[in-house]
Amino acid sequence: MHRRKGFRKRFSKEELNVGVHICRKCHKGVHATYDEITLATRFDTLDKLLNDDALAAHFRWVSKQRESL
Repeated sequence: MHRRKGFRKRFSKEELNVGVHICRKCHKGVHATYDEITLATRFDTLDKLLNDDALAAHFRWVSKQRESL
């Protein structure tokens, strides 16, 4: 979202660079479920991601997978 003018006007560079740390499988699931605009506008905190029903189901699935090296 860093390149979009609307976000650059509303948020500082530091605010745009804040993120959450999640594993690769969870990250892929988040982006497979929602597009970037939806994530930026509706899911801007880890709590909001964790409280979403669709993502919670994916996170439960990931938690049961074996860790790959």
